[in-house]
Amino acid sequence: MDETPLPEVTEQFARTLAPEPDDVIAEMDDRADREGFPTVGPAVGAWLRLLARLTDAERVFEFGSGFGYSAYWMAPALPADGQLVLTEIDADELDAAREYFRRGGYADRAVFEHGDATDIVGRYDGPFDVVLLDNEKDRYVETFEAVRGKVPVGGVVAADNVIEAVPLDFADIRALLAGESVEASDGSRGIADYLTHVRDDPDFETGLLPLGEGVAVSVRVA
Repeated sequence: MDETPLPEVTEQFARTLAPEPDDVIAEMDDRADREGFPTVGPAVGAWLRLLARLTDAERVFEFGSGFGYSAYWMAPALPADGQLVLTEIDADELDAAREYFRRGGYADRAVFEHGDATDIVGRYDGPFDVVLLDNEKDRYVETFEAVRGKVPVGGVVAADNVIEAVPLDFADIRALLAGESVEASDGSRGIADYLTHVRDDPDFETGLLPLGEGVAVSVRVA
């Protein structure tokens, strides 16, 4: 059986439809390739921007921002008086994000928070129209619960890396979702727990975006 979760051809087609990256995104892509830094990539980045546009997003919160790649993709969809909160535990990465946003002309709508995102979100009142989960995979349920009350009806929670990423195992996640008993990593078990959690939440409807490393998109419906 083919265990490749996401065919490359899907990613290639999606990239042909993505907006043309500006010079800053191109530089960020080069940096990610050079350093082996995991980003969502342009196909998922374009979808995140589209989600922000579809929700008429005015406020966005990210759990785990790295050097600002996914946040930068969403920035053009926010109004100039909007707010995009980036969080990152690595101060150097956050400084890099701040510089990219300054150069791209989006610093006016960005807030850069250093520390644990699950603690930081408690200092903010809602609503947040789009939320991106990209922190520790075994904390996704905890993270979702920390922010769910700040997501309005029609708002979106997107969770990255729900199919593959180091150290996740696609076969283990699939087995756990099927109720099988397997020796799985904390990350794989965390993703399976998260997908079960949002699937069973009556206030959200969840679907899978099969691009990048898999993105679960949950829309608040009640």
